[in-house]
Amino acid sequence: MPMIDVYAPADLFPAGSDRTLAAQLTAALLRAEGVAEPGPAHLDNTGAYVHRMPPETVHTAGTAAARTVRVQVLTPPGALTREGQRSLVADATRIVAEVSGDPSQPARTWVLLTEAAEGGWGIAGTAFGREEFAALLR
Repeated sequence: MPMIDVYAPADLFPAGSDRTLAAQLTAALLRAEGVAEPGPAHLDNTGAYVHRMPPETVHTAGTAAARTVRVQVLTPPGALTREGQRSLVADATRIVAEVSGDPSQPARTWVLLTEAAEGGWGIAGTAFGREEFAALLR
């Protein structure tokens, strides 16, 4: 099941908004994967982690206190089609801007899509690949 990590300056998102951010990003990811009706296997195993970092620890080459956001999404092998990738990047960027309340945030939001290697995903002592994921979702 996919994992979402959001790295941002601690003060970029309003206090108490982490759950909203996580829920909206999870819904966007499941839509991008083509999951029309998420079941317990999807909802219980899609993790979203919001990493609020001290503002002075977020840098670019041009500034020591950047207002950038990195959304990193790790999916099982083959989970996203090319259209799914486009959709997820657009939706994640929009969600970050909306939750931050800053309409200029998309220009500073990076969305990185990473696909786990076949069998390179483990939980409960099992290395999951396509076969194991298919069995889990049945």
